[in-house]
Amino acid sequence: MFKRFKLSCDEATAICDKSQYGEASMKELIPLKLHLIRCKICAMYTKQNTILSFFYSGYAKSCKEVKHCFSLEEKEALKVVLLKHKEL
Repeated sequence: MFKRFKLSCDEATAICDKSQYGEASMKELIPLKLHLIRCKICAMYTKQNTILSFFYSGYAKSCKEVKHCFSLEEKEALKVVLLKHKEL
């Protein structure tokens, strides 16, 4: 009966990663929770993954506000430098 709830550590980490992105189904989460009760290594992996996801989500929000392209002046200056370098 409980064989279907048995997971390997590799399967547990894959489901953990999926659950961080909200892609894991309830059918996958139940065996994962049971596995995390028994396996302290996977529980630590899940804890670290949750902490990293929390910090990255804060960084990702602030990163969206930053413009990641050159202004027209910077583009023109880069063209001039490239043309000078090409002439050499």
